[in-house]
Amino acid sequence: MKFCGVLNLDKPIGLTSRDVVNRVVRLVRPAKVGHAGTLDPLATGVLVVCVGHATRLISLAQEGRKRYLARFVLGQSSDTDDITGQVTQGGDWTGVKLGDLEGLLPQFVGRIQQVPPQFSAIHVQGERAYDLARRGEVVELQARPVDVFAIRIVNFDAPALELDIECGSGTYIRSLARDLGARLGCGALMTDLRRLGVGPFLSSAAIAADQLTLDNLAANLQPAINLVQHLPQRFLSPDEVLAVRRGQGISLGRLRGESLPGESPAGFLPATASPPAETRIALVGVDGQLLGMGEVDFQEQRIRPRIVFPD
Repeated sequence: MKFCGVLNLDKPIGLTSRDVVNRVVRLVRPAKVGHAGTLDPLATGVLVVCVGHATRLISLAQEGRKRYLARFVLGQSSDTDDITGQVTQGGDWTGVKLGDLEGLLPQFVGRIQQVPPQFSAIHVQGERAYDLARRGEVVELQARPVDVFAIRIVNFDAPALELDIECGSGTYIRSLARDLGARLGCGALMTDLRRLGVGPFLSSAAIAADQLTLDNLAANLQPAINLVQHLPQRFLSPDEVLAVRRGQGISLGRLRGESLPGESPAGFLPATASPPAETRIALVGVDGQLLGMGEVDFQEQRIRPRIVFPD
């Protein structure tokens, strides 16, 4: 049996993301397997795993917005910025009120600069930051821009704080805990984290990674096209399918959901239209399955294939 598609798995606490991938590998070998965004062993929730040719779309899957339920505790800090590290007592948290948090949290929403944790997978001179940290080497990690779309207070029972966070790829929730604690002047660390969603993949629909079998894997393997629902789609004719498989470009033609005044939703894009910022496009075969990915040249009104799945 050939496997190609995407799995929405619920990672349990204690397993690494690599552990989960290895479980899938054992079931689908020799198919390739990869995940679209690491979850720490402490964390649970959605881990998007790509199988077979869908692994070529991992970078697209990583673009999906992430949603987390995070629990912090005030008045403590650690070298890992979570409860798994060497914990030290921070400052006095007893004066922190709900209003203080409501006034402070908006400063962490938007495009912000964030320094990753010392124990992170960031590469530093060819090595992972966590490998350097385990050897006792302190490195100055550079702040980088990340997107935080929303933070909502779920519960505050001092010193425990529970937040619902929606953010983009590359955001460290542990760093949010550390930085929030620093602003409050008492320190804070993350005690629990659950990923509720990655793009269209939700924890409510995920299957337990530690109960994965060949049968429920096959039954829950979603089509690769589910990874690119956020991108425009071009449905191909049989002749266009053949052209794309030969690596030839095709006309921009009809895009799903596009229409011109007085035309059906399958109208052609006008040559005079202002080109959208998005140039990537999903190429869909006559059977409704994802054939690959293309790049749009709006000047020439052409699509050039960039990724083509085997027949």
